[in-house]
Amino acid sequence: MMPDALREHLCDLPLVEVADLIRRRDLSPVEATDAALERIGSLDGTLNAFVTVLAEPARQAARRAEAEIAAGAYRGVLHGVPVSVKDLFATAGIRTTASSRILADHVPDEDATVVRRLAGAGAVLLGKTNMLEFAYAAVHPDFGPTPNPWNLARSTSGSSSGSAAAVAAGMGYGSVGSDTGGSIRLPAAWCGVVGLKPTYGRVSRHGGIPVSWSCDHFGPMARTVADCAALLGAIAGHDPADPTSGRVPVPDYLAAPATDLRRIRIGVADAYLRHSVDPEVRRLVEAGIAALERLGATVLEVTLPPPSEAVPALLGIITPEATAYHLPWLRERPDDYSPAVRERLELGAITPAVSYIQAQRLRRRITDEMLATLDRVDVVAMPTSPTAAVPLDEDLVTSDQADPEFLAAAVNFTGPFDLTGLPAVSIPCGFTAGGLPVGMQLVSRPYDEARLLGTAHAYEQATDWHRRLPTVLAG
Repeated sequence: MMPDALREHLCDLPLVEVADLIRRRDLSPVEATDAALERIGSLDGTLNAFVTVLAEPARQAARRAEAEIAAGAYRGVLHGVPVSVKDLFATAGIRTTASSRILADHVPDEDATVVRRLAGAGAVLLGKTNMLEFAYAAVHPDFGPTPNPWNLARSTSGSSSGSAAAVAAGMGYGSVGSDTGGSIRLPAAWCGVVGLKPTYGRVSRHGGIPVSWSCDHFGPMARTVADCAALLGAIAGHDPADPTSGRVPVPDYLAAPATDLRRIRIGVADAYLRHSVDPEVRRLVEAGIAALERLGATVLEVTLPPPSEAVPALLGIITPEATAYHLPWLRERPDDYSPAVRERLELGAITPAVSYIQAQRLRRRITDEMLATLDRVDVVAMPTSPTAAVPLDEDLVTSDQADPEFLAAAVNFTGPFDLTGLPAVSIPCGFTAGGLPVGMQLVSRPYDEARLLGTAHAYEQATDWHRRLPTVLAG
C-alpha cells in the first residue's frame, strides 16, 4: 500500500526517482499510472495539454509492467513509468492528428520508431499531447492553445506546447517532442522544465509527421536532466527505416561519469547573449553562467555566426521543405488549415529554388564556423528564448495573426542549432519578478550529448530551480 505522504506528492517527483521506487517494488506501475491519470483528469480541462488520453490502454500496460517486474523481468529505468508523446508520432490503432483538422480522423497502422522504442523499454503511454498545427507555429482553432502552468494567461510557446505543460504540471514523468526551430527548447524554457534537442540523426525520425526533413529533431522533455538522459537512452540509435539516422553507438547516459566542470570550457558569444534579449532574461542567464564558473568551468568569449545569418537560412530551408510535404492537401483542402499555417505553406510554394539552394550553401558555412568554435570550447551557453512567456492573447508566433518577423526573433537562439544539427539543451535558470521561468541553453559538439547532459546536470544539482512547482498546482 502506497503511503499517503508519497501518494500526495507522487506526480511531482522526477522520473528517475519514480523509476527507482518501481524497481525496488516500493511503488507499483499501476499506482503511478493511476496517479498520473488522476492528475490529467483534474488539470487537463484547464491546460488542454492532451489531444488523446489513453486511460484504459495505459492501465493495461501498467498491469503488464507490474507483472513483468514481479516475475523478475525488469527492463530498465522506464519500465512501468507513465509518459506521453507529442501528437505527431504515429501510434498504431490510435489517432494521430498533428493538432490539425486535416488529420482529425487519421489512425496509423504502425508505431513511429520513438513510440516503439518507448514501448520496448516498458514505458506506459498515457496519451498524445497537444501541439501547434503540424508543428508549424500556429494553433488550429479546433484544438485550441495550451495555457502556461505558471500563469494561465501566458503562452507555452510551441510547438511541443502540450508536452511541456504536461511535464510541468505532473501529468506524466516525461514526454517526447519535436524541434525544428526551437519547438522542444522554447516550451521547456517557458514552462520551467528541461528540454533536449539531440544531434540531428541521434533519434530516428521514422513515423513522425515532418515539418522539414533536414531540420526536424525528436527529443525528450522532463523535469530534470537525469530524466531526459533516461528518455534519450531509450529512443536514441540508428534506425534502418530512417536513412538520416546516425550509425553512432548510444552510451548509457544515466551511467555516464559525472562531468568535472574544472575540465569544461564554456563559450559565451556576444550575439547570443547581449543583443535583443530582455534585460531580466539576460541577468538570469548571466547568473547561470557565473554559477557554472564557480563550479570550476572556464568561461571564454567566442564568436559564432550571428542569428541574423542563421535564422533566415533556417527559414529559407524549412519553408519549401514543409510545403513539399503538404502540397497535395494544400491544393485539395486549403480551408482546413488555420489561416497562419496556410499562409506559410503558400509562401513555400512560391519560394524560388535558388533561394533554397543559397540557404543550404549558407548552412554549410555556418555549420563549419560553429564546429570550429567548438574546437576551442566544450559547451556554448546562452538564453533559450529572448523573453519569458508572453501573454497568450499577444503571442504573434502561435496566433492566427502570426507575424513572421516575431517568429524569426523568437527562434533567434534556438533556430541556429536546428540549422546546424548541433545538440542543445534548455534548463531552468531562474524566475522573473513576475514568477515566470527562464531557460538557459547549452550547446555542444555533434553526438556529445553525454558531456552536454553532464554539464547541465552539474548546474542543476547546484541550484533548486527544477524543484519548484507551477502555480496551477497551488490550488
